[in-house]
Amino acid sequence: MHYLKTIFTGSLLAASTMAFAQLNISGKVLSKKSGESIPGATVSIDHTFIATQSKSDGSFEVKNLKPGAYVLHVSFIGYGTFSDSILLNENKTMNVELEESAVMMDEVIVSSTRADQKSAMTYTTISKEQIAEQNLGQDLPYLLNQQPSVVTTSDAGAGVGYTGIRIRGIDATRVNVTINGIPVNDAESQGTYWVDLPDIASSIDNIQLQRGVGTSTNGAGAFGGSLNIQTTKLNPEGYAEWNSSYGSLNTMKNTVNVGSGLIADKFAVDARLSKISSEGFIDRAKSDLRSYYLSAGYYGKKNIIKFITFTGYEETYQAWYGIPQSRLKGDEPGMNDYIMNNYLDAEEASNLLNSGSRTYNPYSYSNQVDHYVQSYYQLHFSHEFNRNWNSNVALHYTKGKGYYEEFKKGQSFSDYGLPDVFIGSDTISGGNLVRRRWLDNDFYGTTFSLQYNSLKKLSAVLGGAWNNYTGLHYGEIIWAQYAVNSDIHQHYYNDTANKSDFNIFLKANYAVTKKLNVFADLQYRMVNYSFLGFDDSLRNIEQSAALSFLNPKAGINYELSANTSVYASYSVGNKEPGRDDYTQSTPSSRPKHETLNDLEIGYRHSGKKAMWALNAYYMDYRNQLVLTGEINDVGAYNRTNVARSYREGIEAEFGLKILKSLSWNANITLSKNKIKNFKEFIDNYDSTAQSVIIYKESDIAFSPSVIAGSTITFEPVKNLKFSFISKYVGKQYLDNTSNEERRLDAFFVNDLRINYSVKTKFIPEIGFTLAVNNLFGEQYESNGYTWGYIAGGKHTVENFYFPQAGTNYLAGLTLKF
Repeated sequence: MHYLKTIFTGSLLAASTMAFAQLNISGKVLSKKSGESIPGATVSIDHTFIATQSKSDGSFEVKNLKPGAYVLHVSFIGYGTFSDSILLNENKTMNVELEESAVMMDEVIVSSTRADQKSAMTYTTISKEQIAEQNLGQDLPYLLNQQPSVVTTSDAGAGVGYTGIRIRGIDATRVNVTINGIPVNDAESQGTYWVDLPDIASSIDNIQLQRGVGTSTNGAGAFGGSLNIQTTKLNPEGYAEWNSSYGSLNTMKNTVNVGSGLIADKFAVDARLSKISSEGFIDRAKSDLRSYYLSAGYYGKKNIIKFITFTGYEETYQAWYGIPQSRLKGDEPGMNDYIMNNYLDAEEASNLLNSGSRTYNPYSYSNQVDHYVQSYYQLHFSHEFNRNWNSNVALHYTKGKGYYEEFKKGQSFSDYGLPDVFIGSDTISGGNLVRRRWLDNDFYGTTFSLQYNSLKKLSAVLGGAWNNYTGLHYGEIIWAQYAVNSDIHQHYYNDTANKSDFNIFLKANYAVTKKLNVFADLQYRMVNYSFLGFDDSLRNIEQSAALSFLNPKAGINYELSANTSVYASYSVGNKEPGRDDYTQSTPSSRPKHETLNDLEIGYRHSGKKAMWALNAYYMDYRNQLVLTGEINDVGAYNRTNVARSYREGIEAEFGLKILKSLSWNANITLSKNKIKNFKEFIDNYDSTAQSVIIYKESDIAFSPSVIAGSTITFEPVKNLKFSFISKYVGKQYLDNTSNEERRLDAFFVNDLRINYSVKTKFIPEIGFTLAVNNLFGEQYESNGYTWGYIAGGKHTVENFYFPQAGTNYLAGLTLKF
């Protein structure tokens, strides 16, 4: 009632005041206990885009407000949040006193690897509330689809199962992912498999997405982007939540979340159970996903001890192959050529010719599945020495084990180390079989940070990590057309790999003046990798590689006003080759590591009714690894270093409160992504050598020159929200030749989401969500690949695509207790 009276009174006052009056709120943020100023506190005003930070002396200023009623929020790590309604009819000066928290807060766990408003970096922070609004079972990349420069894709076509994300056209193996500061990227391939983290979104408090090299972090090289995820934070009050959703393609999600709240003012437990299933848009592309999350923490005034574990179980029917272009276009002569060129048998040909043009899956074996279980264990210890110093140490262990099973026809027994089979006078040298390829891996290590904040001029972090990975790769035959002399679990190959990764970084931010901040960030990273690979005599032997990188970063941030700033930064990133680059090459043909020089220049403004941000970037690569089609000395189509390539672009974001009930948020990225002097190698079966075509400058594959997103939100009444969501992705090329015959067409997809919540006497909150995805039934493909060859004097090119679902819906119900 107090807020309602204030707002009502303020509205009357505003009506009798000059419409163009511009008023300010200013003051200082202080510690209630010591009276000392608190720099870096976040100051925001409800229902506006205003969010600023207190300066080095604790002062803050919010300008250009019209007369009326406002709700002011002030917060800082280690302190309680200040919130008060303000009736503004003249300039107001006030001191805000923050009370120290009775317990240490979780934010310290991730702060060492994050950017903030004073960082000269481009980033977006996605809150728990933003995630919850759209969390109906799709994988995390789909929940990030509206972020700037982001493009997502799904093998199964509907966002459940194997999904991927690209940032500025940069693939997942170059995007660093951490959860609570712990590395998540696979140590060998360096990709992140979101299918192994089903419904992790239900246990996330916030995500920071950094574009470009970003700040120093742990794990795989942040080579163009990073995702820094923080899981469930302390909730002082106990809670229980049940969430269920159902929709098209028999997609279903059931989640239960519970939390104890603070027990004896010191302890808290949070837990989640989830199950997600979907039949997928592509034929037989079903998913069965299960997971749990559990955290138990001790929260003292100066210490946090927190144990976190979460496990993902996934079984997905394989939809990795894509759809041939002839099938997608309904080109029957082209399909017959494809059948002949690829030696399809009658059953396979029938499957191709008679399946749906957008849903064809070449795999018809009933158990052509990927089956994997991955469990994560984290133990965090945070300690505050005093107001200026705190430290974090974490231990972690990740266990993964699983296989993919596949039916293989016409296999030679000798390729599997098996003897011929003799039936009477006949010698059988091969046949059909079913095999499983296993990965059994262990990943463990520690992360650490020591943070200093003078609360005046200087803040600094010394941090780093040591991690070790052991991966056992092996294969088994579980069925063969002909009985062979072998054990049931006999391995037809074994390959053990070991990789250690150490990094240490020192980053510092210094307030030269109240308006000017400078920062420096220096990281040293050392990688040692041992693996089974080929030597120069093409013998398969144990090998090793050792690399060390120095990754410097520096920048400035200048506040033009309390709500407006400009920044510039220059960063260097380095990244080692991936598993296949090593194992499928010799020391002579082994590629070099990649180097990225990243320049970012930006402008940020947040006001009462509008916010906007501009960021220009130039990413200059040395020795970027790309596919060229070249066959190396062991007969593999490995990636090859290209000497020079670059990405340059402009990212623009804006938010506008058109009316009290109507707002619009949008972003657009315009970019140019090029390789200089690219060589394309084509298999020429008419000769003994590959044909070569040289391109003076060509487009980098999967790098659209335009990416845009828009969300229009209408809230006609309290707790009812309509969101009209649009995404445009420009044309992309399937390879690095800029060939119009090998491309993904541009697509424009629109979604509608409705969120409504109501409070009742018996259930504190009931929430309803309806999402209609691809509202207008756009037929589009979000991913693909291509290959070709020359035979009989003809250049044959085969393109494969991953179509996405047409109009589909998901409906959800949430009960909060």
